[in-house]
Amino acid sequence: MRSIGLYFSFMIIGVMSLKRFKSKLVFFIVLLIVIILLLIALFGLQTGRLHLKGANQMRFGIDIRGGVEATYEPKDLDRAPTVTELEAARAIIETRMDALNITDRDITTDKTEGKIIIRFPWKSDESYFDPQQAVSELGETARLTFRDPDGNIILEGTDVKDSSAQISREDGTPVVVLNLSREGSVKFSEATKRLIGKEISIFMDETMISSPTVENQITGDTAVITRIKSLSEAKSLSDKINSGSLPFSLIAKNSNIISPTLGSGALSVMILAGEVAFVLVCLFMLLYYRLPGFVACIALALQVVGQLLALSIPQYSLTLPGIAGVILSIGMGVDANVIVSERIKEEINSGKTLQGAINSGFHRAFSSVFDGNITVIIVAVMLLIFGSGATLSFGYTLLWGVIMNFLAGVTASRLMIQSLSEFPFLRKPKLYGARRKV
Repeated sequence: MRSIGLYFSFMIIGVMSLKRFKSKLVFFIVLLIVIILLLIALFGLQTGRLHLKGANQMRFGIDIRGGVEATYEPKDLDRAPTVTELEAARAIIETRMDALNITDRDITTDKTEGKIIIRFPWKSDESYFDPQQAVSELGETARLTFRDPDGNIILEGTDVKDSSAQISREDGTPVVVLNLSREGSVKFSEATKRLIGKEISIFMDETMISSPTVENQITGDTAVITRIKSLSEAKSLSDKINSGSLPFSLIAKNSNIISPTLGSGALSVMILAGEVAFVLVCLFMLLYYRLPGFVACIALALQVVGQLLALSIPQYSLTLPGIAGVILSIGMGVDANVIVSERIKEEINSGKTLQGAINSGFHRAFSSVFDGNITVIIVAVMLLIFGSGATLSFGYTLLWGVIMNFLAGVTASRLMIQSLSEFPFLRKPKLYGARRKV
């Protein structure tokens, strides 16, 4: 019995030692991940069909890098376009720019001349600034389709004569009324008969713009889309539907190059300022908080890397307000690490063991970090929903910054500090800013 007891004792000691050995490796695993992501963020990655663009291929806004101004006119049209047609064309161009993550743009309609003027930034990989080549990115007139849950097309844009945003006489809510052609009425009647209780999705090219649920079979030449939040949203949807059945295509004329509104040297100045600020913040964290400060520097690096990847990979336009969002979220990341470091120091000074102080410190700090970040997330989401142009860039960078703050400043920091605290020579209270012995 005694030998069995000794055997199990050695087994338990061995398992605990292995667990502790593995926990020591966590810091190096996280550090390796940060280094890999940093290299991808700086230089990109291309292996086979996978191509991830780095910061050197980021798409900047007009204010930083300049762009194109183009005038669109109707092609092969023997009459002047109506105001409704111009608004519909503007809606489809906005839809395409949203799909391309071009948030920094300015689209206006010249109702007198029947033209649309567009301003948007260069693509990241453009070194030869050819306006005619740049406008080809926006493509031709969009294709509108109505699809069933299996992706089968049940209606084309040509099956819809027109649509309009109205207020329902029954309950006073905003609706979109569709007037269908004779052929469209027949196809829609057959589709709605078999899709009662299911959704019919409306696509502009490959971008879904609405997904209403079929409540009953529609047998006439009029269909109504309900459950729309506001009249402005109904008008926007109506414009997009009308754009899919325009009787003309658009052609770009009079393309011009736009110079950066902040000047050609603004980007290099901003990058230098960011690098200096990051170094100064890291020096402060290292000198004042020591080991937690060292971990905080790695966490901040991970946060910045995550934001760069969130901008460069989908080619989301980065404007000056977007850079402000990055800076603000980094400041919130520093604040989160400061709160955690202070809590750990307080717990050690109160008499807790190092592991207990780390666990309790993160637990106590989480509520403060969570409260501060969740309100910013709400603001960022509202900016993305209701904002436009450069405001979208600010909301996007701010939202991703807060998300990375949770991942880097809370989760990754905790894993790294717990891992480093397993090393005996890193268990000294002075390394955590405390005054007493552990």
